[in-house]
Amino acid sequence: MEEIKEIIPLFCPRRKATVRRFWIVVCSLVFLSTVLMAQNSLTGTVVDVSGAVIAGASVMVRNTHGAVEKLTQSDGHGFFSLSGLPAGNYRLVVSNTGFQIKEMSVTLGTTGESAALRITLDVSIVSTTVEVQGREDSLIGVAESASQGTVGAKELETRPVLRSGEVLETIPGLIITQHAGGGKANQYFLRGFNLDHGTDFAVFLDGMPLNLPSHAHGEGYSDMNTVIPEFVQRVNYEKGPYYPVTGNYSSAGSANIEFVKTLPQNFFQVEGGMYGYARAVFGVSQKLGSGNLLYGGEASHDDGPWSHPDNYNKFNGLLTYSRGDYTHGVSITAHGYHGKWNSSDQIPENALPLVGHFGTLNTTDGGNSQRYSLQAEWHRQSTNSATTIMGYGFFYDLDLFSDFTYYLDDPVKGDQFEQQDRRWVAGFAAAHTILGQWLGRKVENTFGLQIRNDWVHNGLYRSHNRVRTDKNDSNACDDDPIPECDTNPDLVAVLPAATTLNKFSDTMLGFYVENKIQWAEKIRSVLAFRGDEAIYSNTNLNPPYVATVLPDAPVIDYAQLNSGSASQFLPSPKGSLILGPWSNTEFYVQGGFSFHSNDVRGATQRMEPISPDYPFPTPATRISPLVQTKGAEVGVRTLAVPHLQGTLSIWYLRSDSELQQSGDTGSTVPSASPSDRYGVEWANYYTPLQHLAFDFDFADSKALFTTMDPDDAAPNSPGGRYVPEAVGVVISSGVTVQNYKGFWGSLRLRAFGPRNLTSDAIYQSNSTILLNAELGYHINKQWRIATQLFNLLNRHDHDIDYAYESRITPTAASAFTDVFHPVEPFQVRFTLVRSFGGK
Repeated sequence: MEEIKEIIPLFCPRRKATVRRFWIVVCSLVFLSTVLMAQNSLTGTVVDVSGAVIAGASVMVRNTHGAVEKLTQSDGHGFFSLSGLPAGNYRLVVSNTGFQIKEMSVTLGTTGESAALRITLDVSIVSTTVEVQGREDSLIGVAESASQGTVGAKELETRPVLRSGEVLETIPGLIITQHAGGGKANQYFLRGFNLDHGTDFAVFLDGMPLNLPSHAHGEGYSDMNTVIPEFVQRVNYEKGPYYPVTGNYSSAGSANIEFVKTLPQNFFQVEGGMYGYARAVFGVSQKLGSGNLLYGGEASHDDGPWSHPDNYNKFNGLLTYSRGDYTHGVSITAHGYHGKWNSSDQIPENALPLVGHFGTLNTTDGGNSQRYSLQAEWHRQSTNSATTIMGYGFFYDLDLFSDFTYYLDDPVKGDQFEQQDRRWVAGFAAAHTILGQWLGRKVENTFGLQIRNDWVHNGLYRSHNRVRTDKNDSNACDDDPIPECDTNPDLVAVLPAATTLNKFSDTMLGFYVENKIQWAEKIRSVLAFRGDEAIYSNTNLNPPYVATVLPDAPVIDYAQLNSGSASQFLPSPKGSLILGPWSNTEFYVQGGFSFHSNDVRGATQRMEPISPDYPFPTPATRISPLVQTKGAEVGVRTLAVPHLQGTLSIWYLRSDSELQQSGDTGSTVPSASPSDRYGVEWANYYTPLQHLAFDFDFADSKALFTTMDPDDAAPNSPGGRYVPEAVGVVISSGVTVQNYKGFWGSLRLRAFGPRNLTSDAIYQSNSTILLNAELGYHINKQWRIATQLFNLLNRHDHDIDYAYESRITPTAASAFTDVFHPVEPFQVRFTLVRSFGGK
């Protein structure tokens, strides 16, 4: 550490505090990376049973904890060389398409080079499976697209994480933001989508879905607060509608977050930082009978920089019992989460003089949420088959208070509303794979079945200071004119406290078949068919509504009109063609169909609920339960440059409709037409030295309606074709030093470009650029410390932007403006970890 202090002044003269902080981090990482030294080397030759050399074989060296230390491929003569390995015990894993995987123990001493190895791979009559641990592992011969990948714990543990959802930002092109209090689900952006809180992006935790259909706040609501980053073993991700195992919400992509089943060491961790941040985490794993018991928990508090503190309190618990290995095993896992917070909702630009950059216009916004789950998984793999069975169940509850338009509708009581969602969920998934040969060609056939049922009781209410109350809509004739408005333009509509109350079941049945064939050494294909059936049954619980503003004051029986059932079956064929590898390079062509579900309420209602969108009784158009999407992609994956993993993909996706149920109003919000999205993604991961890694990911996408859309345009505009809030340019890049003489560190850039906020592009957001860093040191085997620095440049950018009409005070004029939620300012967090025991 003293050498770093001496070198820093040579390259980092005294500057402004923010700039100097940035340069200190840069120089520290540069210093650590330049002093890396090679130690031992491991060489050998890979051959088949006949003695013929095998070129392009993957050669991985794992440490005793399973993490990849080095990765290379055999050259044209079957030769490989791995240098820079410290003395110790390792596992050498050698694999190649068409051959069985070979694993062996290797011990390296302190004498430098070891004896050359000769590794013989047996021909496989079935497909091989490589257990991928992270981005530095080769996916050539394994992946089915350029946009499929894995991020491992090794990369995750060196990344600064402001909020648990940012675990998913390791996926190239994916952006995680927040527009309210910390306990609310994150906002997701990927491939030209503002995914809201999860629509069109499926998230799983050890195979159990996190997305919630027909949610009170938004379709596909996916809350990552139940994830404890320290227990994440890896994140497996896929993009596009090409994979049969992921059904609902997976059109833009999907991610499966895998938790560890055992820990290399038990630990207790405490964190503290600016703005009232405090956190404690612990994890313990031990042998129990013939299996392993893992348990841990998390407790945290965060106020944030907001004028009215978030006061977010979060508690997580984890309990897992597992037995067996990857070929034959079983596990049972319980998760528990509870959170309570205040919301710092987005504010319009014209409110800045009133409340400031980190202020709020309603201090009573906020909520609480809880989720308790139990899941069990069993798997078995033999030489000619593999079977996996999983069942899960959970209870979920949310009570959320929000206010996005302030005094636009009711200048007296304001526009706050309450969304309540309470549900029980049960699900089952099974897959059976048969491995064999057809006419001498390797074949893998998989049959899968998935069932999920949500029993939901949710409600939307008008509220004032978190108390449910009727309200008066003073803009009724502006929003939804009726003939009575011609003679009485100041007509006021009564908005009942209970906007819409429903008790329903949301059932999804899915099955799929998948066929993989190795046609030749460098040609393989994947053909799949998936079928999904949505079955909805809804009981509306609204009391009769008396329309006093209409002649003869008709009574509207919402319980009768908006109760009912709906169902729809949707087929989704998919296919991929993989060519190569040639010179460590593989090519992909893909196409397929997928879908996302629509809200049960929108699919069964015949009358729009009384809300600011529809202040007078208005017939509703029922929406289809399922919305189909279809897409195509071409891509390339290469390891032609030593130590560099690179992928490039060009993709296209069409959605039949942007039609959704609005959780904020209870009404259906149709788009004018289908939408088209297309873009390019370029991802790179470079490990030139044992302890040094660079990554650079770039994505750019466009999202357009097929016709002009006037509904999402600026005032007095005929509309345009841009899909509002769709993300365009996304850049994620970083440099990481991994455990060199006890030190580790990373410097990360995260940027996403301007977005069109209205369909006519009259309103646009600015770019958002964040620079974060982490520095850590292993004091000894038991203790380590770390510092995380967020927003090093202290930029006043926006986490998210919208454009719509609002009124900031009861007496102010309404205005159509940019509405934003700011990024958090520069802040520092400190971590102390005590490790003990072992598995």
